[in-house]
Amino acid sequence: MPQDSIWQQILDYSHRADPYPLYAELRNTPVVQAEDGSYVVSTYREIVALLHDPRLSSDLRNLPEDDANAPAQASDEDLPGLPPNFIVTDPPEHDRIRRLLTWNFGPPHHPGRIDSMIPDMFQIVTDEIDDLVGKDPSGTTRVDIVDDFAYPFPVTVICRLLGVPREDEPRFQELSDAAIKAVDPSTGTLAERQRRRAKATADLGEYFAELLDARHGQPGDDLLSGLLSGDGPEAPMSYEQVLSNAALLLVAGHETTVNLITNGMLTLLRHPEVLDRLRRGDEPDLAARVVEELLRYEPPVHMLSNTRNALDDIEVGGTTIPKGSPVTLVLAAGSRDPDFVPDPDRFDPDREHNEHLGFGGGIHYCFGAPLARPETQIALTELACRLKNPRLVSDPPPYRASPSLRGPRHLLVEIDGVNPARPVPERPAAVG
Repeated sequence: MPQDSIWQQILDYSHRADPYPLYAELRNTPVVQAEDGSYVVSTYREIVALLHDPRLSSDLRNLPEDDANAPAQASDEDLPGLPPNFIVTDPPEHDRIRRLLTWNFGPPHHPGRIDSMIPDMFQIVTDEIDDLVGKDPSGTTRVDIVDDFAYPFPVTVICRLLGVPREDEPRFQELSDAAIKAVDPSTGTLAERQRRRAKATADLGEYFAELLDARHGQPGDDLLSGLLSGDGPEAPMSYEQVLSNAALLLVAGHETTVNLITNGMLTLLRHPEVLDRLRRGDEPDLAARVVEELLRYEPPVHMLSNTRNALDDIEVGGTTIPKGSPVTLVLAAGSRDPDFVPDPDRFDPDREHNEHLGFGGGIHYCFGAPLARPETQIALTELACRLKNPRLVSDPPPYRASPSLRGPRHLLVEIDGVNPARPVPERPAAVG
């Protein structure tokens, strides 16, 4: 079977529930050229090499217009006025913006920002689980782990972190959905996706501009206020850069965590022995190990699709990727590469040396990892401890459309009530 046919099958929704056998076929040739001219990389070592290769650019503006391999781009007139967010830029611009974001986000400059939110995270999760059964905590109830739990939890957290009103959720969720659809590799040409992504970012930026105008002169203790104040050792971001990067953080700060929590609960229900271990609570570091294995085994982000392009000819995996070519890195295939990890299709939280690609790598390593880890550890631990006899209503569940941000759209579970709420800890959870 031609390798590009395998790639088209991966993008096809009919394989969304289990793309892993197709990933195994794709890995037979580490680097293949897809039908649209892009290059798809699927093996661990080759992905890691490219994540650290400065010749692979994340800035689509670097595509050479006169190169025969370069796909047609959106012109400057087609793109709204906001500058690119930091994950679609290269050094030195990327490094400066990332330092400014990191300075306000958490460790090492503001180590208490995330840690101080841990008790709030526990309380949010506690309240959500209480609400699953309403006034009858002992009856059999059918719940949707996505809509009733995995979505509202990280949305509430990222809203508090950024200083976004929770009541604005319907509006920014619509904008967030548009941003995700804009980068779906199964829809449209690269130039069309560029235009859609720029439009979605501009719409989110407009939302933040309205939000900031409404609170002019009244800064808070949130991340957004910190970015506007210019706190840090360098010149602050421009107002437009704040809008662009705030839009990114809002979308990335909840969409990927929703998938990680939902994929995690689905995996635990498929592996009841691990669910029981988590419920018993006699292994203090088990939650951290479960989450790390989930990031390898059922990650929320499966691929970085056409978000990299070659600044020069790059030889990798026995193939030369020509200058100007867009590149897709299939992270989820790399994390299950049997040449790197033994028995890769087995879910094993006791696995040693788990160097997964769940958060990417290189200079673009996931900015939100320090937040996603404790969120998911808390969520899965509390679900395991408090839900009575949880069982899947259907398996596999229906999945979201995107092959990149892969996770169930709904996860229906029947429970026989919930156990009493556990005390909210005063000190941060161990995050591994």
